[in-house]
Amino acid sequence: MTDSDLRNWYLRYIATLDAHELDKMDEFIADEVMLNGESGTRDNVIADMKHSIDAVPNLHWEVKELLLDRDRIAVRVVNTGTPVKEWLGVAPTGASFEIVEYAIYKVSDGRFAQMTNLHDSADVPRQLTA
Repeated sequence: MTDSDLRNWYLRYIATLDAHELDKMDEFIADEVMLNGESGTRDNVIADMKHSIDAVPNLHWEVKELLLDRDRIAVRVVNTGTPVKEWLGVAPTGASFEIVEYAIYKVSDGRFAQMTNLHDSADVPRQLTA
């Protein structure tokens, strides 16, 4: 993929994720994927996404920075939402959260082969109980 193709593909992934269309993730995530340095599957990734979206139905991803280097993507995304079920050990209070996520991906054969992300999940309970 060219940088332009890769950028458009990634932004399509975010739009699909943001629309919570998890049934379309096979277009973006390889069957077998390295997730945060550990072997996993697309089903593992989708299960994690589903769990979060179930608890936070308005979970939203907004791309702030996107860098491309051949088959690598680095991105800074702001995640926001309001949990309606217990999430990260916190009962819903009606409060919303906003956290920054940093992610690095490797794309192979048109899908994510490696996915690494980091966000301050400890900040979420603080925001939800403040």
